[in-house]
Amino acid sequence: MRSKYLVSIGVAAAVMAVATFAVPTTAAAHDVAAEIAKVRAATSKYNDINVAKAEGFVPAPPGHCITAASEGLPPAWGGMGIHYINPAMLKIKGPEPKVHGDSTHTDFMKPAILLYEPMADGSMKLVGVENLVFLHAWQMAGNQAAPTFAGRSYDIMADNAGTEIDEAHNFEPHLDQHVYFAKSANPKDQLNPFNPSVTCEYFKGGK
Repeated sequence: MRSKYLVSIGVAAAVMAVATFAVPTTAAAHDVAAEIAKVRAATSKYNDINVAKAEGFVPAPPGHCITAASEGLPPAWGGMGIHYINPAMLKIKGPEPKVHGDSTHTDFMKPAILLYEPMADGSMKLVGVENLVFLHAWQMAGNQAAPTFAGRSYDIMADNAGTEIDEAHNFEPHLDQHVYFAKSANPKDQLNPFNPSVTCEYFKGGK
């Protein structure tokens, strides 16, 4: 597990070197909790997953519920849940050979991805949101630095052909940022890719 993770970091670092992205400072100067609260309030309507579906959000292929363990990472890191994407907002152009598009969308008041955790009763709980920009589109738009939220750089995701799993979840290389709603002692931890409060225990397949 650990070795796969280190290899994955190496691939991401290589991609970032090619992109010549600058790494912004940390979120120390930001009120991270306040920023997250704004996002949560702006997206509260999606607590009802039917509202999300009506607005065009669909499960990201292949519709899995993602955990750190399923990615070969420490289980204590928790999960992400099921990603519901808005193809129009992400400007998806197709799923082959990997999902690709022209998204440079970074507005967290209107996120392009919603994160849901399956509940024991079959319902879906909104646990966070995410934005994603495709690397090539971000560069073509003239950006020389990765986007940020609350002072934190987006994570870069690129598949490592040397591992069994697809670290980029069947998407072309991209930059993404997760925002989780479950409060943490350190709000910055709510901006990590995985969240310890999120589980896929009750996932039973696509919704």
